[in-house]
Amino acid sequence: MKALVYHGPGQRSWDSVDDPTIVDQTDIVVRVETSTICGSDLHILKGDVPETAAGTVLGHEAVGVVVEIGSSVGSVVVGDRVLLSCISSCGRCRYCKQARYGQCLGGGGWIFGHLIDGLQAEYARVPFADNSVFKVPEQLSDEQVLFLADILPTAYEVGVLNGRVAPGDVVAIVGAGPVGLAAILTAQLYTPGKIIAIDLADSRLQRALDFGAHSTINNGREDALAQVLELTDGNGADAALEAVGLPATFELACELIRPGGRVANIGVHGHSATLHLERLWTRDVTITTGLVDTSTIPQLLKLVADGRLDPTVFATHHFALDDTMAAYDVFADADHTDALKVVLSGSDVAVHVDPRLAAPAVA
Repeated sequence: MKALVYHGPGQRSWDSVDDPTIVDQTDIVVRVETSTICGSDLHILKGDVPETAAGTVLGHEAVGVVVEIGSSVGSVVVGDRVLLSCISSCGRCRYCKQARYGQCLGGGGWIFGHLIDGLQAEYARVPFADNSVFKVPEQLSDEQVLFLADILPTAYEVGVLNGRVAPGDVVAIVGAGPVGLAAILTAQLYTPGKIIAIDLADSRLQRALDFGAHSTINNGREDALAQVLELTDGNGADAALEAVGLPATFELACELIRPGGRVANIGVHGHSATLHLERLWTRDVTITTGLVDTSTIPQLLKLVADGRLDPTVFATHHFALDDTMAAYDVFADADHTDALKVVLSGSDVAVHVDPRLAAPAVA
């Protein structure tokens, strides 16, 4: 099969690799029909994730069709269309029993495209299938559910839920990239009074308004703290969601918060950030961090099926799976391409019949 392979910092290629097979009887093998690229993949390519070994197939978000199952799998059958969570769950360890799947001790957590071969490929092996895949409702398209593999639950769980967004709240979202926009989209489920989007790029701030933000601040030209204070009668935000992953943006989120407020860090940080406890210690501020657990995927699937949430707005560019190399170039140059998320679709999805989907012979 073909797959996007990481060969060390700055090196990737679309290679022929061995087809995946069942290793443990809790595995399934899927034919990948739709996949996408994440900012975490770019972090790996920059060398920020040293535990990812050269030779690893990248990707951790996909929709596919089950073509083979291990003998212990009971929740899906061959032919099912499934959403593959970016987080795998053994289902047995103390953290999985608490629905904190991102902290799985039994071999799960964030492993796709990180510790094992991922999903930017024609086929993929999926461990712990009973706990880590979700059947896609028949009426929903791949594109309607694809971004529920990572970006939507990440913004929702690590941002909106950790930040305890409540009706009437003023929510400041630092960063209007894909994750920040997903936070704007899911924060609206809790009817906040005001959503303020902060970014350096006017094009992303315009998208923030399109996604439902009430106000925007370009903190390259404006004093974000002064603007937030003006918009909140001098109080500051009830919740500040950091969605970039830079020291400056984390420190800004902490400055924007009112006494008793909540700072929820969503961004992936590769460098140290300063925590100004000398200013925060008397202000009753709560700061949370987290890796997504994807425990809310069933809830989000229902919201999409009921027409309450439309993730397709993130899909700005479409490529055939064979063009994944070009898709990386576009996604990595978002400042010039305005890419939010790229959709990678198998070029033969409509006509390819996998032999493993054929009915078994009758003796």
